[in-house]
Amino acid sequence: MKRINWGLFILLIGLLILTACNSNDDAASTTEDTEKVQIVEDTVLEAEQPELAPQLSINRGNTVVVGLQEPGGIFTPYFNTSGYDGNVQSVMFTPLIEVNESGEPIPGLAESWDISDDELTYTYHLRDDLKFDDGTPLTSEDVAFTITLLHDPSYAGGTDITKANVVGGLDYKEGDAEEIAGINIIDDQTIEIETEEVNAQSLRLLGGQVLKKDYYGEGYEKGNIDYIRDLHLEPIGAGPFRFVEYKPGQEIRFEANEHYYDGKPDVDTFIYKTTEGDSTQFFQTGEVDYSGFTANADNFELLQTLGFADINLYTSTAYSYITFNHDSPILADPKVRQALNYGLDRETILNVYAQGYSEVANVPVAPVSWAYTDEVEGFPYDPEKAKELLEEAGWVEGSDGIREKDGEKLSLYYFSSSGGLSDTLVPIAQENYREIGVEFQVELMDFNALLARVEQGDHDLASFSTTMQTDPYHGVEIFHSENTSVTTQGYASEEIDGLIEASVATNDIEERKIAYHELYQALENDPPLILLGYNKVLSASNSRVDGFTPNGFRGITPSLPNLQVVDVNQ
Repeated sequence: MKRINWGLFILLIGLLILTACNSNDDAASTTEDTEKVQIVEDTVLEAEQPELAPQLSINRGNTVVVGLQEPGGIFTPYFNTSGYDGNVQSVMFTPLIEVNESGEPIPGLAESWDISDDELTYTYHLRDDLKFDDGTPLTSEDVAFTITLLHDPSYAGGTDITKANVVGGLDYKEGDAEEIAGINIIDDQTIEIETEEVNAQSLRLLGGQVLKKDYYGEGYEKGNIDYIRDLHLEPIGAGPFRFVEYKPGQEIRFEANEHYYDGKPDVDTFIYKTTEGDSTQFFQTGEVDYSGFTANADNFELLQTLGFADINLYTSTAYSYITFNHDSPILADPKVRQALNYGLDRETILNVYAQGYSEVANVPVAPVSWAYTDEVEGFPYDPEKAKELLEEAGWVEGSDGIREKDGEKLSLYYFSSSGGLSDTLVPIAQENYREIGVEFQVELMDFNALLARVEQGDHDLASFSTTMQTDPYHGVEIFHSENTSVTTQGYASEEIDGLIEASVATNDIEERKIAYHELYQALENDPPLILLGYNKVLSASNSRVDGFTPNGFRGITPSLPNLQVVDVNQ
């Protein structure tokens, strides 16, 4: 059974369950009213009055503070169960391979890499004189240790290194092998890794964050890595900042790392503030220098009125969706799932809720990705088409307007958390589905209950959102029959499996684009879910701090080495 990284999964659910900005009266608006809504373009606006930066923030001097939800206290990469821990780790641990604002691989700790002609061997060339934040050398030995540890039989974290198909990897994980045959250390700065099968995921999967061998591996014995728990709150990495201390419910404090490969950051101290409270108020008063906000017109206008806010509105690589329970006999028929797609006026829902700050998703990858295409029509709102499909599936209209088949009514249960998008979606969906003869019954509950009920299969439909997708594969892997994600449980298609596998069967981006576009077309015939929207992210930084350039793939992580505190009164 494959592992589910529930922490990252839960983190991005919050992108869907946002603070409602419209009343239910708005939800009754007609499609004609909402057709006038234009999608707001991604934009960057510099502060018009930087000198208005709150004195509280100016008094901090060369310290930058960013708000963050309380993490789980597991600051060792590959072991966390909370996405917020991942935010903390990214401050201290730079991977071998990064991604740019288009999702393409770029150098991190590795200055370059080679892929053999048969695409089975990866050679990473580390930068000169790399050091961990304690001043000790970082070499290919540490990379080899990290990959070995992820293959350990007792490793139970969220990274499935076996997808890379390293030669001898399964022998080590499941057998008696004492080392992994496919890992070859050439010299201190060069490591070669042989794989058995081409997989475009391998470059970054093998080129991730590096664990210090003589620290995280001290006393390592195959089959027993429980000792690493004792190191979770004492991390040693090779990122722009080093860990100083963690005060639960208050902050995580870091200091500039003078050993960072790209030079010591200009900012002396970086802090994640984890105190509970109103993030908007924290930003307004200067308690934090950077914050994210619900993307809507009201918040955008509020930030503009502050004068000191550098505003960045960008499209996340996450997408929101309504999942089907494919174990339901009703939903086993792809025509029914197609009808439910055609029968939902997604454009009206998103226009009313987001007022142009979200756009309808037609493929499971966001427009900022190289794998996106606008040539797939998706499921435009077409109730007549939906009725036709339900008729073809054998569902005929009953005396009360609800369709029936073999004495069973076409009644579906939808689970969601209250507030946010649900306040807009529910009344529109109920009206839309009633029109095509579907009874849409709703249960609202807290998020933990939602997860539990979905895992038990009590639902027919439920709302979720993905995590940020650093590769388009991450947006479609849940459709593969071998994936055990509860959000697409029961979905299985040999054709879809083959197309998903083809999408990572080469490292050539142009060839991968073709594979993804073929996959998107096939998903229309056998839809695993109802795509809703591509999420916009509204963020703002205090004008006293230069350098925040967040993107939909990595958030603020790429910005951290480049932050600078400036004098706003000059």
